Amino acid sequence: MSDPIYQSTTNTSTKNGLKKNNIGLQTVIQLDGFRRLWIGQIFSQLADKFYIVLMVYLIAQFWVIGNAESNDALAGMAAAMRMDFETRAQRITLLATGIYVANTIPAIIFGTLAGVGADRWPKRKIMVASNGLRALLVVFTPLFLLPGPYFLGLSWGYWGLVFMTFLESVLTQFFAPAEQAAIPLLVPKEYLLAANSLYQATSMGATIVGFALGDPILRILKQLFLNLGINGGEFILLPFCYGIAALSLSTIQIKEKPKQHLTKTIWGEIINGLKVIKRYPTVRGAMLNLVILYSLLAALYVLTISLASSIQGLGPTRFGTLLATSGLGMTIGAVLVAQIGHFFNRRKLASVGLGSITWSLLLLGQSTGSLVITIVLCGILGVGAAFVAIPAQTTLQEDTPETERGKVFGLQNNLINIALSLPLVLAGTLVSKYGLLPVLWLLASLALLAALLEYPWKPFSS
Repeated sequence: MSDPIYQSTTNTSTKNGLKKNNIGLQTVIQLDGFRRLWIGQIFSQLADKFYIVLMVYLIAQFWVIGNAESNDALAGMAAAMRMDFETRAQRITLLATGIYVANTIPAIIFGTLAGVGADRWPKRKIMVASNGLRALLVVFTPLFLLPGPYFLGLSWGYWGLVFMTFLESVLTQFFAPAEQAAIPLLVPKEYLLAANSLYQATSMGATIVGFALGDPILRILKQLFLNLGINGGEFILLPFCYGIAALSLSTIQIKEKPKQHLTKTIWGEIINGLKVIKRYPTVRGAMLNLVILYSLLAALYVLTISLASSIQGLGPTRFGTLLATSGLGMTIGAVLVAQIGHFFNRRKLASVGLGSITWSLLLLGQSTGSLVITIVLCGILGVGAAFVAIPAQTTLQEDTPETERGKVFGLQNNLINIALSLPLVLAGTLVSKYGLLPVLWLLASLALLAALLEYPWKPFSS
């Protein structure tokens, strides 16, 4: 039997005014509902990155100061965590860790629960409410800068920011599965690969732009409003971004199946989501590929510090250069998948992607010290990651029953966040004990195993 994906590209009939033999980024953007969802995604993801930058900015401005009580508390925390405590940057890092933890915990705990909500309630309302409530929540940020009592040696405002970050992350968890489940309701099946490619490229772009330009934008806004005689202009950025996202998402019309009377408990619905993964091999395989991929990427975040330290002229503090190169590679890979991916079987794309990651990791271990080769390999690794992630996400959207998508995507968020968290701890420990090269070989073996599970030697049919 011929590949149904290829068959869809040879049909010249039209749907929604779009030609089926023209399935690329420029075409999928013409879908009005998806375009509005995409705009919402851009501003929502930028806001998420700007939020972290703002928290670090405020910590540096208001808590890393010459206050003896704060410094004593930070010294005690650093000693408990076996961290050095000598420079201002290290103090900022220590306090920022609390923000990172508060941002991560809801992603691990509430992902599946949020997925159940995406199936129970209208997805557009969930997405609008998530961004609207986050816009309202961050409006209160300046209040936490007011003087007040101290707890554990730090002012109440710091702990208030930690708690606000926790709530902000909880709302984000509800947005994510609703957004993913909405895409196949707005995009015809033959355009899903291009739509997910655009989402992948946008996500990487938002990460790079948000973290790279967040601090300069905050400082420009602060100075601009000070010139107008208004203090606190930097606090406008987050409500603006979340507000634009909510406004764009509120204009989308999503046709969903009528919600049936709820007869099952939340736990029963979570079990249903697990049964879907068990029942559909393609869904299970796509989920496994995503978990393996994000585990590899999370480990790479740690390993780039060691890779960068071995390169003369770069050094460990400039490891972000290698991460940015991988991000650029993922963006290039996303564009390639969008433009030509529909000509190939999804399993073939995954095999090529995992194979590229395998060889990149093996060669990275042999080329330590070479800036040019390391950058090229990091870029190739990013391209391979896109070849894995985008087809897997598209398969999940296509093969998961509509009434179960929220639960499956919620579970996916749970597993991915665990996959991102554990390697961050394990990779650094393994490198310290065994060295960089054995860890790269171990990761390459994991990528190779995942590639072999796609059975690349077999004919690719349906």
